[in-house]
Amino acid sequence: MKALVITEVGKTEVQEVEKPKVGTGEVLVRVGMVGFCGGDLNSFRGLFPLQEYPNILGHEVGGTIEEIGPGVPSSIKVGTNVTIYPYQNCGTCKACRKGRPNSCKTNKTMGVRRPGAMTRYISVPYQDTFPSHKLSLRELALAEPLTVGFHAAERGRIDEEDIVAVLGCGIVGLGAIASAVERGAKVIAIDLDDNKLDIAKKIGVAHTINPSKENLHESLQKYSNNDGPDVIIEAVGSPATYRAAVEEVAFTGRVVCIGYAKKDVDFNTSLFVQKEIEILGSRNCLGDFPTVISYLESGKFPVDDVISKVVTIDEAPQTMIEWDANPVGITKIMIDFDQE
Repeated sequence: MKALVITEVGKTEVQEVEKPKVGTGEVLVRVGMVGFCGGDLNSFRGLFPLQEYPNILGHEVGGTIEEIGPGVPSSIKVGTNVTIYPYQNCGTCKACRKGRPNSCKTNKTMGVRRPGAMTRYISVPYQDTFPSHKLSLRELALAEPLTVGFHAAERGRIDEEDIVAVLGCGIVGLGAIASAVERGAKVIAIDLDDNKLDIAKKIGVAHTINPSKENLHESLQKYSNNDGPDVIIEAVGSPATYRAAVEEVAFTGRVVCIGYAKKDVDFNTSLFVQKEIEILGSRNCLGDFPTVISYLESGKFPVDDVISKVVTIDEAPQTMIEWDANPVGITKIMIDFDQE
């Protein structure tokens, strides 16, 4: 069967791999749709330090259970559409012992530090499958990146009293926006791409800011009663946005960091103390899949607007080259394994 493999920085190719056998406690999932992650682009560019080469890419999955191995509960049925929890933790490190396996010291994400899902079949522990009887496979493939944003909102302890600004309206940032809106917060979306800001409006943000067209500081002050946002979620991963988050957040506010910065970031650390802010990392997700699936089933999320392009497995290597050359306007690219 075909698989998309990242062989080295700047190169992906379609390779033939063996169909996996289902083991004890596992189910065989026939993959229908897989999303490209922003991390895949960073891996292609050599900017993601956790990426291992060569590796089959992919961890944003919509698929169907085709075979059930021994030791799987009878409640798990062949023919059920599922998405996949793509993280593998050690169970023994400090984070795992504290009940936060999403931050496992040796976490292995599919497509990053172990083989991924950009292939026709994968075999996974049944506990890592999350079903939906309502969602399409492409909707299920959106669940994982949205969970990362939902987890960031949880880390920020967002509630209806908060004014929240989200820096970056990629799919993870949109997930954070969706969760903040669902929690009743007043949300401000920030991005350089007006198309992504339009998507944020459909999710329910109160305001949008394009810093290339208006002053970020002045706009945030205007929309926050001159206090600054209570919570700022950084979902870009650039030194400029990291600094902006610290500078613009309200006194006693909270900064949640999702994006991996590609370079070292210089901070005015006096702001940490003067404003008594909290800076919180947010990694992967923790128990967010059922919440996100329920949210997607509600029909509130603008799925059609988010999916920028759907390609075949054979088109994927060239698609990666084109995405690297011109990422503007791209929110989510998916591979459709049912499309020839």
